[in-house]
Amino acid sequence: MELNHTIMQTNSEYDSYQKASKKVKEIKGFYIHLFTYLVIIPVIVFINLRFSPQHYWFFYPMIGWGVGLLGHGFGVFGTDSLFSKDWEERKIKQFMEEEKKKNTFH
Repeated sequence: MELNHTIMQTNSEYDSYQKASKKVKEIKGFYIHLFTYLVIIPVIVFINLRFSPQHYWFFYPMIGWGVGLLGHGFGVFGTDSLFSKDWEERKIKQFMEEEKKKNTFH
């Protein structure tokens, strides 16, 4: 009986680890996507304004890619995580802990 409980607990921990690892990889993928967007879009704007300033075509890739990036963000973080009550509570706790750490070191 004890052994089965230990095995089940180990499997549960392994499953939790796998889910957390997958979520971290998804978040990392989103941040790489965001970073790439923030680097490439200014390059596209520069190319547009430098070589064809009479036509502002940079809006098309900026908006199209931006919509894709927004969709990626919703896919990773979900729509309910955006300013939900749970999000507010986590942020409050985070800021309280940061303030506590600041006050501890001074």
